[in-house]
Amino acid sequence: MEHLRSIAMGVWIKTGSRDELPELNGISHFVEHMVFKGTHSRSAKHIAREVDAIGGNLDAFTGKETICFTLKVLDEHVPTALDILSDLVLHPVFNQDDILRERGVILEEIKMDEDNPDYLVHEIFTQNFWKDHPLGKPILGTKETVRRFEREMLFDYYGRRFSASKTVFSAAGNLEHDAFVDLVAQRFHLPSGGGDEIAEAPPRTVSKIVLRNKKALEQVQLCLGVPSQPLAHDLRYVTMVLNTVLGGGMSSRLFQTVREERGLAYSIFSDLNPYRDTGSLCVYAGTSSAHCLEVIDLIMAEFRRLKTEPLPDEELRRAQDQLKGNIILSLESSSSRMSNLARQEIYFRHFFGIDEMMSKVEAVTVDQVMEMANCLFDPEKVAVALLGRLDGLKVSRNQLAC
Repeated sequence: MEHLRSIAMGVWIKTGSRDELPELNGISHFVEHMVFKGTHSRSAKHIAREVDAIGGNLDAFTGKETICFTLKVLDEHVPTALDILSDLVLHPVFNQDDILRERGVILEEIKMDEDNPDYLVHEIFTQNFWKDHPLGKPILGTKETVRRFEREMLFDYYGRRFSASKTVFSAAGNLEHDAFVDLVAQRFHLPSGGGDEIAEAPPRTVSKIVLRNKKALEQVQLCLGVPSQPLAHDLRYVTMVLNTVLGGGMSSRLFQTVREERGLAYSIFSDLNPYRDTGSLCVYAGTSSAHCLEVIDLIMAEFRRLKTEPLPDEELRRAQDQLKGNIILSLESSSSRMSNLARQEIYFRHFFGIDEMMSKVEAVTVDQVMEMANCLFDPEKVAVALLGRLDGLKVSRNQLAC
């Protein structure tokens, strides 16, 4: 990306919370935190000062299937940035005092998320949708599991997961490829062992209706979803177009019907959550207890329309153009381009250029969208989670007919 002055680089570990044993739930996230607490040659304060001294942006996150450490800097500071990033990923010390302190930090992070109702309703939905499977467990872990993590457990997990075969190093920005690869090769040496591979069947979904009363909330938080395809599915672009039509923006059917025409919600949208072997399509809305059933009825009506009425050509065209714009705009920063490169390597082992992605969006047809709607919107597979002041509200399976 020659027009930029920055380079974004990331170390991606191909493991996450779904690969944890139940008693180790949250350990991926805990290790991600601990990596920043110091190495054999740098303290946490030393790392922070070095990054600030070059105007860098150091960050990390843990997902269901990946752990990522990123650093974005000006192109002139690449050697220093690579030295810092490789040191903290390759040489963490997991100091016992730091573990005790970070345990408290993560326990507060768990409390913070539990106080966030729109996050909490998604967590309730996820835990019940993927019931008794690691995909349904919280990425942060629970208060019980986090309190149990000790230095030996962290080192054991780190040694098994942080290996060369599980790692992707990606970068984007104002760099020269071969020279950058040489710099990475000089500094980045992970053990070659493959670690323990997780072999499992795709998880089974559970179509439960879960109601949780929380009188302190003014709204009812609604999360409603169905199983969807894995991330690398051949028809993923069809599902993306369908999701865009349903609830992917201000012109989407749900936004126009529920918010603009009826005034029943401030926030309503649908989104896709794809993983390596499964996925979900979920609708979120915040509304009052008095209007909750009406909102559910309107969502079901839109499901039925997509199953029974062909999309007008103009609506398909608008959704395709919106999706193409979203994809292209999302790749205009070095950080997002770096992330896209890594995910393509992890899930596809193939690089899709922008023109190839645009042609796949253009190839989606009206018939494909209708077929996908009939595949996804099975009344027996619809799951619902409600959180808030329910005032005796009940939802029956009959109300989820679509």
